[in-house]
Amino acid sequence: MGTGELDREAHVPAGTPVEPATEGSPTADTTPRTAAAAPRTLADALRARGDEGLATLLRARPDLLNPVPNDLTQLATRAGTRASVVRALERLDRFAVQTAQVLAVAAEPTSYGTVLALLGGDDGDPAVEAALPRALGDLRDQALVWGDDDRMRLVRTARELLAPSPGHPSPTGLGPTVAEATAGMSPGRLQEIVTAAGLPTTHDPVSAVAALTALFTDRKRMAALLDTAPPDALAVLDRLVWGPPYGEVTSAPAPPVRWLRDRGLLLPTSPRTVVLPREAALHLRAGRAHREPEPVPPEVRIAAEHRPTVVDGTAAGQAHTALATVEELLKEWQTAGPPVLKAGGLSVRDLKRTAASMDVSEPVAAFWLELAYTAGLLASDGEADERFAPTPAYDEWLDLPAPARWTALATAWLTATRTAGLVGGQDAKGRTLAALGPDLDRGAAPEVRHRVLVLLAELPVGAAPVPDTVLARLRWERPARTPAAPASDGPDLRSRIATWTLTEAELLGITGRGSLSSACRTLLGGAGTDATDRLRDPASAPGATAAAGPGLAARAALAAAALAPLLPEPLDHVLLQADLTAVAPGPLERPLAEALGVIADVESKGGATVYRFTPASVRRALDAGQAAADLHAFLARHSRTPVPQPLSYLVDDVARKHGHLRIGAASAYVRCDDDATLDEILADRRSHGLRMRRLAPTVLASQADPSTLLEGLRAMGYAPAAESAEGDVLITRADARRTPHRTPPVPVPDGPPVPDDTLLGAAVKAIRAGDMAVTAVRKPAPHTADGELPRTTPAETLATVQAAVLTGAAIWIGYVNADGAASQRVIAPVRVEGGFVTAYDHTADEVRTYPLHRITGVAELADDSV
Repeated sequence: MGTGELDREAHVPAGTPVEPATEGSPTADTTPRTAAAAPRTLADALRARGDEGLATLLRARPDLLNPVPNDLTQLATRAGTRASVVRALERLDRFAVQTAQVLAVAAEPTSYGTVLALLGGDDGDPAVEAALPRALGDLRDQALVWGDDDRMRLVRTARELLAPSPGHPSPTGLGPTVAEATAGMSPGRLQEIVTAAGLPTTHDPVSAVAALTALFTDRKRMAALLDTAPPDALAVLDRLVWGPPYGEVTSAPAPPVRWLRDRGLLLPTSPRTVVLPREAALHLRAGRAHREPEPVPPEVRIAAEHRPTVVDGTAAGQAHTALATVEELLKEWQTAGPPVLKAGGLSVRDLKRTAASMDVSEPVAAFWLELAYTAGLLASDGEADERFAPTPAYDEWLDLPAPARWTALATAWLTATRTAGLVGGQDAKGRTLAALGPDLDRGAAPEVRHRVLVLLAELPVGAAPVPDTVLARLRWERPARTPAAPASDGPDLRSRIATWTLTEAELLGITGRGSLSSACRTLLGGAGTDATDRLRDPASAPGATAAAGPGLAARAALAAAALAPLLPEPLDHVLLQADLTAVAPGPLERPLAEALGVIADVESKGGATVYRFTPASVRRALDAGQAAADLHAFLARHSRTPVPQPLSYLVDDVARKHGHLRIGAASAYVRCDDDATLDEILADRRSHGLRMRRLAPTVLASQADPSTLLEGLRAMGYAPAAESAEGDVLITRADARRTPHRTPPVPVPDGPPVPDDTLLGAAVKAIRAGDMAVTAVRKPAPHTADGELPRTTPAETLATVQAAVLTGAAIWIGYVNADGAASQRVIAPVRVEGGFVTAYDHTADEVRTYPLHRITGVAELADDSV
C-alpha cells in the first residue's frame, strides 16, 4: 500500500518516557533544593505543606475526607486512587488539563522549563508563560503534581490516565517514544536504522536507541536529515504529526514510507502498523505538545446592551407571569390532578394535556411542573389511586407577598439538581424520562446554573451575552465529561444544562432580554467578582454558594426587596362589558381573582385577562352556595363600569331555573314539584341512557349515580341541584385536594459536600496528630518488631508511664479499645492512679484517660520527636 493507507489509528503501550530536549529551552526559574531536602514521595511533599496547604487540598478534593485519614501517608495513598484522581482531573480547567497532559508525556521527573517549552514551543508563548504558574499551582494544590520545579512529578494514576496507552490515545496526539517503540526490536534491525540515519554503528541496542533519540531531539541534525527526505515522505509526516500518530502499511510499502521506516522516522508496532516516534513529532511541531494551547479562557462576548431599567422591568414582568403560571397550574391540579405512573412521574398524554391548557410547549410545561415540584408545592398524594396534588406548603406559599413567592421559586431552581430539560429524552435503558419522575437528578446542574449566572453578572449591567460564547467558556472551564453521567445524556451535558439555564432564567424572570436582573444580582450576592477564581475555589460549588448557605435567606430577602417596587400592584376591580365579558387590566387581588374564577371562565390572558360569563359558569357559582343577589352585589362592587343588562338577565335567568329539579341518592332520584317537567324529561330521547322511571307524580328514579344523573340533566339544558338525605340543597364547590405534608426533593450532589472551615481545621489537626504518632522516632522497644505495636510487661508499662509523669516526657503506646481495635498513640502522661493513666493524647489532640490493662506496651520517643 502507499501513503494513502496511513490513516488508521492504532495504539501501543507506553514505556519509559524520554524527556524531549530543545535548543534554547527555558530553564526552571527556581533554585533547586538539595537532594536531602527534596521530597521523595507524595506523602513527604504533603508533610512539607503548612496547615493552610492541607486545608486547600481537602477543600478542593472533599472526597479525601470520607473518612478522615489517619495520617499523611494514608492521605497521600487516598489522593492517588483512580476514582479520586479522575474526579480531581474533571474539575480542572482546560489549560490545567493540558499542563497535566504535558507532564504525562514528559520525562519523569521533569522541570518547569521543560513543561514551559512543551506548551509554548520553540518560539515561546507569552500567554502560556503567564498562565503556567497558575496551572501548576492548581495541580500542586490538588496533589496531582508534587516536587520542586526542577523535579516535578505527576501522580502515577494521573500519568496512567493521560499518557498514551493501548486503551486510549494521548490527548496531545503524541505517540510512544523511540525507546518505547523499539522495545523488543532485534539488534540487527536497530543497526540498520542507525546506519540509514547516518549515525555511528554500535552493537549495543541501548546505545543505538540513545543515539537515535539524541538525533531526533537535536534540532540542527534533525533538520538536516529531513532536508534529504523526499517531498512525499514529508507529506506522510504532515499527516501524522498532530495525531493520530499511527498508520497502516503493507508488506511492500511505497517508497516514501520505506524511506521514513528505514531511518526510524516511522517505527513498526505490528506487521501492518507504523508509528511516528514522539521525539520526531515534537521536532515537526516545533517543540509544542498541543496544536492549540489554551492558556486564556474564551471571552464572553456581548450580543446586545439594554438600559438597566428596561432589563429590570422586563424581568419583573416575567417574574409576575411565572407566579401566575405556577398558581394557575396548581389551582387546576388541586381539583383533578393527573395520576402517577407506576414507574413514577407524569404520563406523556397528561403532559401534553397540561401544556395545551397552559398554552405553552411541552418542554416549558415540564419546566413549570418541575419547578413547582422542586419548590415543594407539588407532590403525589400517596393514595392507592395515586395522583399529583398541591402540598400544604402551597397554601403557605400563596400567603406570602409576591416578591417572597418569587424568591422561593428562584432559590429552589438555583439549587435543584432536577433537570427539566431531560424530560422526553431516554435513559441508558431506552426508557422515556417522564416529568416529575425519577432519574432526572444531575449533580452538575446547580453548579452549571450558578456559573452561567456568574458569567452574566460579570458583564456590564444591561448587557446580554452571545450564548455560544457562554458555552465555550464553560467548556474551557470544565472540558472533561463526567463518567458518572448516564450515557444517554450525551458527551456534553454541561453545555446542554447551560443552554437550558439561559432559557429557564428568562422564563423565571432571572434575566430580562438576556441580561441579568438587579434582583438576581442581589440573590447571587455579588457574584460578578473574578468568576474564574470563584470557579476554581471549591467554595463556589453548589454546596457553598448556590445552596442553603447561611447567607442565602438574607440574600433572598434583599432580592425580594429589590423586586417589590417593580411588580404591578394587585387591582380590586374589573371592567364589565356588554358582550358578557369582564376585563382585568392587571393582576387582581387573590380573593377577587378566586371569586371571579368561579363565576366566569378565563377566555384569554396577556397584559389584561378576559373573563367570559356563561350559563355554566353562573350555575357553578350558584352550586357553590351563592344566591343571585350575592352575584349582583359582587359584580356591582368590583366593576368600574355599570353592570351590563345582558349580564344581569343571565344571572337572573340561570338562578330562576337553578334548583327547580332536585337529585338525590336512591341509586339516584329526581324530585320536582312540577310533574309536567318530569313528563318532559321522560319523553326526551336523550334521557334514555339515564334509565329513569316514575315512582310518584313528582319523583323519578334512575339507575345512574347522582353525579352522572346531574351531569346528564345539565347536558339536556336543565339546571338541577343536588340535595342531601335530609332534602337540603348541597353546596358543591370544587374540593381543594392537598397531599399530606411532603418535604421538597433533596438535591443529589455531584460528589461529597465542600467542608466548612471548622471541619477542615479539625481534620487537619487530626491528620497531623496521627502522622506524628506514626512518624515519631522511637527508642528501641523490647519484644517489638518494626511496624508492630510495642509489647512490654505490665510492670514495665507502669514504670515507664510513671517515669513519664515525673519527667513530662511523651511516650509511644499501643492501645486496644473495647471493640478490640488496635492503634498506636503518642501521649504525654499527666497522672497515674486507680489503674488508669490520664494523658494528653497528641493523636487526638485532647486529654484522655486510658485503662492500663488495655495498653499493650510503651516505648520512649527519641529526643525532639514531639
